[in-house]
Amino acid sequence: METKTEGIREQSAKYLRVQNLMRNVNEETLMSEHRKQSPRKAVGADGVSKEQYDENAEGNIKELVQRMRKFQYKPKPVKRVYIPKANGKQRSLGLPCYEDKLVQGVMANILNDVYEPRFLDCSYGFRENRSAHGVVKLINQTIMRQKVNCVLEADIKGFFDNVDHDWLMKFLEHDIDDKNFLRYIKRFLISGIMEGTELKDSDRGTPQGGLISPVLANVYLHYVLDLWFEKAVKPILKGEAYYVRYADDFLILFQYENEAQRVMQALKPRLGKFGLEVAQEKTRILPIGRFKGTKDDFDFLGFTFYNTTTRTGKYRLGVRTSKKKLKAKKQAAKAWLKTRLTKPLAETMKILEAVIRGHCNYYGVNGNFHAIQNFWKYLKIGTYRMLNRRDQKGKFGYKKYLRVWNHYISEPHLTTDIWNWNQMTV
Repeated sequence: METKTEGIREQSAKYLRVQNLMRNVNEETLMSEHRKQSPRKAVGADGVSKEQYDENAEGNIKELVQRMRKFQYKPKPVKRVYIPKANGKQRSLGLPCYEDKLVQGVMANILNDVYEPRFLDCSYGFRENRSAHGVVKLINQTIMRQKVNCVLEADIKGFFDNVDHDWLMKFLEHDIDDKNFLRYIKRFLISGIMEGTELKDSDRGTPQGGLISPVLANVYLHYVLDLWFEKAVKPILKGEAYYVRYADDFLILFQYENEAQRVMQALKPRLGKFGLEVAQEKTRILPIGRFKGTKDDFDFLGFTFYNTTTRTGKYRLGVRTSKKKLKAKKQAAKAWLKTRLTKPLAETMKILEAVIRGHCNYYGVNGNFHAIQNFWKYLKIGTYRMLNRRDQKGKFGYKKYLRVWNHYISEPHLTTDIWNWNQMTV
């Protein structure tokens, strides 16, 4: 499999269009994808789980490959479910059927191999070795070191639901010369949505939850935004400008505010051409940087970036957990603790330890210790109150509780260095 992967990437780097991709969707790659699937994932509209499919996995996959070669394979509609968001709204999620997950997974791997040599360095999210921490570090170092005076903070309204299929296929055809491979991508796009018992057409968008959706989203925005900024916008600007995108969220840092205004005005028709829309209420320009001593701040990827100073009075870009994200995490933790009143103590503490570890791994960046400590303390107090509510006689004293807490839970700590100029990680 590694040899094939290297072959696709080498071909993509060398030639304008990549050929013979469909041969990589075979019994070997599909079985590999089957082994990677989690048995705990929710099932799609067909109700088939990994455990059920595994009863005759070799036979099922062999038959699947035969149907694909005869073009008899048609993806089933995705099952639409809704999950609550921090703002009280709901996010739609598409759950593919199990067999479709396997094909999507393999095709997504192939697309990643095709496009990894083509994507620009400004693109993060759903790419190997390019994490959210890389974006945070990039923003921090760019504002600290370059001539940045303002930031254009923009948002695309309902991006995943509004991807134009015709434009997406044109983008793919520009890079891929394999009609059969593209044919199956098109089938996934129009496979439909099952909402309850109602079948709905999917003439736009890529369903969130589909394994192939992230790379298709990156391809779409590679052409709509990344190349546009790099090839059409940046060359005509007089001042410095820096663009970074993580999935469908992006920022542009400018030296001159008037040029930020011009680009913001150009965004609306640019996105509109490809069926997308700027969320006006979430799009703004604000001053930031060492030459702008303002109290304005902006949020990106769960962090708040703001102007501040060191103890010696020198400028520093502050980075802390977004208040909105911290509040949502506290609310979720409070609701979860209420469900643990009758659960085993050891199990509860182990889950808490994993939650705190994950929180520190993401939010534990330089300068953000107080925010992660805040969350740690909130859980510490909330857990103590929960344990005393379930112990009606009040026997769970604080000293006893501290012994339990300290046994399972580590102290909060920073995990990611975003201040090291010499190690620019992605």
